[in-house]
Amino acid sequence: MTTLYRRLPAVHRLLETPELVAAIKQYGRPAVVGACRRALGELRTAAARGALGNEQLELECASLPSRVVQTLVETWRRPYAEIINATGVLLHTNLGRAPLPSPMPAQLAGYLALEYELEEGRRGQRLAPLADRLRETLGVESAVMVNNNAAALALLLRTHADGREVVVSRGQLIEIGGSFRLPDVMAAAGARLVEVGCTNRTHLEDYRRAIGEATAAVLVAHQSNYRVIGFTSEPPLDELARLAHDHNLPLLVDQGSGAVHDLGRWGLPHEPTVGELLAAGADAVCFSGDKLLGGPQAGIVAGRSRWVDPLARHPLFRALRPDKTALVWMDRVLEAHRAGRLEDIPLYALLDVPEGVLRRRARRIARSLTKNGVPATAVATRSALGGGTTPGATLASWGVAVQAAPPLAAALRTGAPPVVGTMHDDTVVLDLRAVFSSQDRTLEAAVATAYKASQNRQATGR
Repeated sequence: MTTLYRRLPAVHRLLETPELVAAIKQYGRPAVVGACRRALGELRTAAARGALGNEQLELECASLPSRVVQTLVETWRRPYAEIINATGVLLHTNLGRAPLPSPMPAQLAGYLALEYELEEGRRGQRLAPLADRLRETLGVESAVMVNNNAAALALLLRTHADGREVVVSRGQLIEIGGSFRLPDVMAAAGARLVEVGCTNRTHLEDYRRAIGEATAAVLVAHQSNYRVIGFTSEPPLDELARLAHDHNLPLLVDQGSGAVHDLGRWGLPHEPTVGELLAAGADAVCFSGDKLLGGPQAGIVAGRSRWVDPLARHPLFRALRPDKTALVWMDRVLEAHRAGRLEDIPLYALLDVPEGVLRRRARRIARSLTKNGVPATAVATRSALGGGTTPGATLASWGVAVQAAPPLAAALRTGAPPVVGTMHDDTVVLDLRAVFSSQDRTLEAAVATAYKASQNRQATGR
């Protein structure tokens, strides 16, 4: 046993190998030294158990530098890796929702006038320029931006309904993603929930009976990721607005999706836009910035000055305000909306790709993969907007199906770059609706590499 231990290389000898000299430059000496010691410790443990003979030990020692590098690669892999989204879901919450325009705005690489008035040479308000952009783009009296839509709704309720009642239909007590539950957000904001109506039917008279001296607002919540169909009823928004205003109450709408254009243009069901909701009588509408607006993560409240202006003065606003990156990115996205250049917003550029173009791309990729020994075929698919928008509605799309066991999906996810698709029985389907055409060659190479790797794993039983 002592003889086996003596044959293990010293750490300083390992560090002199070319692979680890390069690793030190990339990961730093302490990280490489630690990885070496752990690898040597594993070999000592194996030798102590009698699991290593002389010949095998020599092989293990020879491969030590590459093993250490592999360990470092896995340990220091970027946690927010850039991926190819082949799921067919454009606003995939787990994959970052709306992709942002490129390149990165130049001012984010250095200093910028975030809270500084250039003309006056004094401190300014960070949100003021973007609030102006939002008012111009949305055509509203006032607007405020915070770091997400849950924060927007919480700030709205905390400002206007703290310690008081807010009336909501039972059919709108939504839960999104397991972490956003409307009753919980309302409670955290200090508002008392008053439920009216039934799950499938709520009438104007239900709201009327619930309004009392302790009522602070009427709230309408967008049915974000589901639909109640069949024997259903809810009052039109304009009637609900008149009822609220007759009692000097605001009608607040959590629209969620951030729709500012008619989705019928892309063959999708119409979602009430922010402008339409305000025109129908809503006093304040809150929504996400990284859904149908196509921008960075943000929560926006837009509407009447009486109800929106106080939000930026509330003490809680400082804890929820957006950072410089979100403000700069949002300004770029709003500029594209205002100028009618939707092709500059990646979400809409992807939506605009005709089905025929996706079909041709899918067939070309499938032919190329087949020539490389990958059993791939082009298939018609249905993609979705996602992100809690247009639930149940889909878009015609095309993708590439690869006949393979589940290990291929894992190999794709852990490849470089990672590729995320969907599994249907023993077939991996890679929908091209959310894949940029510039990624086609990279996707093709990633699939070929992952297929070979998964086949090798199956052959060796690993």
